[in-house]
Amino acid sequence: MKKQRIVIIGGGLSGLTLAYLLEKKNYEITLIEASPRLGGRIQTAVGNLGTPLELGATWFSEAHVQVLSLLAKLEIKKYEQYTKGVSLFQTTKFEPPQLFSVPEAENPSFRIVDGTECLIDRLKENLLQTKVILNSKAEHISIDQNDLLIKTSQSTFRCAKTIICMPPQLICSIKLPDEIPSHLLNLLPTVQTWMAGSIKFTLEYEQPFWRKKGYSGMLYSHSDIITEMYDHTNFEENKFGFTGFLNSRASTLNQETRKANVLRQLSELIGKESAYPTAYFDKVWNDEFIIQGNETIELPHQNNGHPYLQEGYLDERLFICGTETSSKFGGYMEGAIRSAIRVADKF
Repeated sequence: MKKQRIVIIGGGLSGLTLAYLLEKKNYEITLIEASPRLGGRIQTAVGNLGTPLELGATWFSEAHVQVLSLLAKLEIKKYEQYTKGVSLFQTTKFEPPQLFSVPEAENPSFRIVDGTECLIDRLKENLLQTKVILNSKAEHISIDQNDLLIKTSQSTFRCAKTIICMPPQLICSIKLPDEIPSHLLNLLPTVQTWMAGSIKFTLEYEQPFWRKKGYSGMLYSHSDIITEMYDHTNFEENKFGFTGFLNSRASTLNQETRKANVLRQLSELIGKESAYPTAYFDKVWNDEFIIQGNETIELPHQNNGHPYLQEGYLDERLFICGTETSSKFGGYMEGAIRSAIRVADKF
């Protein structure tokens, strides 16, 4: 019996998890990704000393049961986020920061050993039959008798069904068949894309000087370029760094200026050793692969998990997947995996 052809549009966590699940159901799968890399909003940089440094999704908890289940299936280890020591809360630049300690968490946050991108790499390694094509942007979906035609920047693919695993707002960039109902088309631009516009930064150091001073590495600020920051030491505790978020206004600065301001703030708050990292990376999450035009979103998670995002269209031949479609944990890795499971269960 000939295998049914499926095209998955989008190679982030949801698209890769979906391909992983559908391969087990014996479909002929092609996964197309517009960017030159897999992972979507998961991206791990590597410092000059080899430290895995997260520019994208990082943390999860015991409540994220599908993340934990997938990690177990793929034999990937997790470890607790470091929180011991004194943390800093900066309300203004003109007063010393407030000091506080975080009690041992009943519900700790976890990170993935060797970096979150290990999850993406392991999923890809487990796709034994799926054809993965990068730098291939979906431009047009049309109906041809019983099939769908997916026209990309490179070629055209014929399939029985397609699943779009993209931020809903970006789906508007694809020319869709006229049969797609207006209620969905009107909804798509109003769905908040998680992390859109965020600025993630990360630093690598030779030594964890902050730990030796009794600091946790946690910093929150209402008055400077870093708004929140966390210890980013690896599982083995032999590679050291920080990761966190910058004030959204910092997107107007170039990267060198952002770096200079980050090092100034840290030098003022936790010591002059901060001024000498072995690596600095940051990423403004506003490129063409995550957001289109200017968002007009008023609320966090606005319309995430909306029922229209969970329906099948074109007589159950077109589905939408991705973390923003999940009714629980929308925007998180857990939501991405849950959405993939939801769609896979329809096949």
